[in-house]
Amino acid sequence: MLHWLDGGFDKLQLDIVVRRPLSLLTKRLSLAILGESSVLANAQVSALSYFSLLPRLIPAPQALIRTARPERLAPSTGKVVGAKSGSLKESVNHVAHLLHDGNSLPAYSVRCQQITRDVDKPDVTARILGPLTFLSVLGCAMSTALLVLSIVEGDGMALLATILLSLVATLIGIGSRWSLRLKKRTADRVVPSSDVVINYPHGAFLIIKCNEDVARELYFAPEECEYHVGPTAYRVLSLIATIMLMFGVIFLGNAGLTLQVCFAAAYVILNAAYWTVAALPEQWNWDLSCFRIEAINYSTGETNGTFTEALWQAIAITKSEEWVKNGNISPVSDAWRRWLDEAGRVAYHGYSSGTDEKGKLLLPEWDPNQRLTDFLRDTVAEAG
Repeated sequence: MLHWLDGGFDKLQLDIVVRRPLSLLTKRLSLAILGESSVLANAQVSALSYFSLLPRLIPAPQALIRTARPERLAPSTGKVVGAKSGSLKESVNHVAHLLHDGNSLPAYSVRCQQITRDVDKPDVTARILGPLTFLSVLGCAMSTALLVLSIVEGDGMALLATILLSLVATLIGIGSRWSLRLKKRTADRVVPSSDVVINYPHGAFLIIKCNEDVARELYFAPEECEYHVGPTAYRVLSLIATIMLMFGVIFLGNAGLTLQVCFAAAYVILNAAYWTVAALPEQWNWDLSCFRIEAINYSTGETNGTFTEALWQAIAITKSEEWVKNGNISPVSDAWRRWLDEAGRVAYHGYSSGTDEKGKLLLPEWDPNQRLTDFLRDTVAEAG
């Protein structure tokens, strides 16, 4: 038989009323609302999966009850320039960042990749068999175990707490469900191949060889979140989830000692699991199989000692210096303008299509550091 409140209504305990500082009750209840940062780390990609609809325990559910949902995925720092198209963007789209992870490049390095889209694969979404699915199943298992234990122990308050706190996650999942739609080109006009150059703040360059469709989809068009529930319905769901969360915490505070300890153990395990998953590479949570990346290797390698060498290598690979001017990537001075003009001529006219003995592509031989020194010396002499 279930018992609901030992000692009658006068013994009802509210978490907002703490009669003893740092009481054992308060410590147990606080475990249910700790861990906001680890929960928010993968909240957006988690809402792409149907597993987010499972009734389950989650740490700090109040962190997911927001007044407004993100309209776009968070971009990364970097400057994106179309080598031939002239397109320019001051940030790197989220999916492009996941695919290339350019921040892991060493300073002043230059990497070249070719990317194509596999039309037989589904669009970008959450990985089904990934760490976030494990968290959802773990939380659901915790809810199921506490539900059964509440019935076995005859603890009605713990039973209500389990039901309400578990359904909070389901309501949040319904309100936050979304799909990622990468915008595609609608015009059917013929356009040249669109090499894309990404310049990162630490002086590294990533050169992507692709067609205009992939360039528009991944690097220049905005990544918008298409939610399955409208804003009004989302606010109603958030309100209901907030009320359920508050009553769930109250019921948990009036549960028996045995179930409170079990809840505490469950939240300790869940917090540790969420923190571990938040520390994993973000790419593990996404299904990016619709894009295929192949490395293009050059005889000069990827590493460089200076920004000047890295910039020259990027110009040589793209066979153009116009994107440098369009993106304001190099310093603006007379010496640098002369250097860029000569670098562009050498890259275009001296480009070699051959390979070395290891099969790596060759680049024109030119000393970027010495030529910049020569132009700087000439500028100083002319000014004097």
